[in-house]
Amino acid sequence: MIQDSFFTIEWPEKGEYKEKGSKFLAFAFPFSKETELEGILEKIKDEHPKARHYCYAYRIGLDMNKFRTNDDGEPSGTAGKPILGQIQSFNITNIIIVVVRYFGGTKLGASGLINAYKTVVKDALDNARIIEKFIYAQYQLNFGYDHMGHILSVIKENNIEITNKLFETDCHLSIEIRLSEEAEKLVNIKAGILNISKEEATLITEIPFCSIQKS
Repeated sequence: MIQDSFFTIEWPEKGEYKEKGSKFLAFAFPFSKETELEGILEKIKDEHPKARHYCYAYRIGLDMNKFRTNDDGEPSGTAGKPILGQIQSFNITNIIIVVVRYFGGTKLGASGLINAYKTVVKDALDNARIIEKFIYAQYQLNFGYDHMGHILSVIKENNIEITNKLFETDCHLSIEIRLSEEAEKLVNIKAGILNISKEEATLITEIPFCSIQKS
């Protein structure tokens, strides 16, 4: 079966942890493009200009194999790795977590740092609302006004989401179909519009009065 869903956080969330005078603040954001990284870091640095470290980890993509960590001056493996470890533990993706550290004057040692970064990130993720999101294929349907009622009925019968519609002399309909249901739903749509059985329709069946194009 085609994988078309993943778990992520619904909106930004925060976490906080204090240890021996040092304060750790975790900021979790929904994150799907690496080009968003610099903007997120700049915003946090502007809001916390006196912090000593800005460590982070992110993971994106359905296969969860695209990730990056940064210790930002902390001993290697004591910040970015435990941040990523919590992302993995919660089995989420399309997320970035930045942890700001205010140094309290007492060194925590490697194990202390690992525990601090792990704990503050867990606090942020415990506070977060984790949701399942789905991947959709987008299609554009174009047809004459006289076919509008029938085609809208077919779309409704197949529980397909309409994302945009424009009804003039010619009608334009934008729809989305879950990736795992794409082939089945397309055949159902074509069969319904042509008033034929699902066994008679295929993915390459053409409809003379309605074009169906993938966006």
